[in-house]
Amino acid sequence: MILALATQHSMHCDHIDITQAFVQGDLLPGDGYNGKVYIFPPPGFDEDPNYVYQLRRPLCGMPSAARAWHHTISDYLKGQGCTLVGFERSMWSVVKDGHVILITAHIDDFIIACADAQTLDEFRKALLQRFDGPYEGEVHTYLGCEILRELQAGMTLVSQNHYAEDVLRTYDFWKCIPALTPMTQGSRLTKEQYGPHPDPVSHRRYRGIVGSLGYLVNTTRPDLAWSYSELSKYVQNPGKAHMDAAHHVLRYLRGTYDQAIVYARKAVLANTL
Repeated sequence: MILALATQHSMHCDHIDITQAFVQGDLLPGDGYNGKVYIFPPPGFDEDPNYVYQLRRPLCGMPSAARAWHHTISDYLKGQGCTLVGFERSMWSVVKDGHVILITAHIDDFIIACADAQTLDEFRKALLQRFDGPYEGEVHTYLGCEILRELQAGMTLVSQNHYAEDVLRTYDFWKCIPALTPMTQGSRLTKEQYGPHPDPVSHRRYRGIVGSLGYLVNTTRPDLAWSYSELSKYVQNPGKAHMDAAHHVLRYLRGTYDQAIVYARKAVLANTL
């Protein structure tokens, strides 16, 4: 969403990665899982076993750590005048010096977008003064996606070329003959096609293929959505027909692994149609 908006409005996009975000969060108020949390001394320390420690910061693995971090970063952004964008709980917007700033976060990975570079720099520096973390520069990769931006041309490409190639190499389909469609025309998968005694190795392979396709579908490859939906129905007990269908999807992926989602400004899009 933020890349589409940034492309339409000619915004710069900066990438920030907060270091050990959970430790930088504030504990939630209250007792128990919400606030006061006590732990035993870690193994290997010569401490009295009757003593416990009270945590001053959330730790990774605590049930409330992610919620505490979300509350911490949300409170900071609200203090900067930011408001949530629609119903998105991890995307904010604010106007600074007449310029709109968009912020999105996936736990500790942030993209900050603004059309004015100076306003963007000031907001980013203020954020990194409050929270420790490196400035990654203009966004090029995010959550496993490769991002290519042509600001002047009004184009943004989002792909998962490297991940798709890794999937194909993992399952020995990098050198296969590509297929033209995600599934064979007229094919129908049913639960009656399962094997009476599924091979554990084959079963594990099938689940791995389907899981890998799911990550592609949810990010940059909606053209795989139907085949992924069909394959997902039989992960508990796949048969030979199901495995053949999964391999066919991989053959299609081999021929289209470098496809990308393209966002373009309206004027650019109109000129290309």
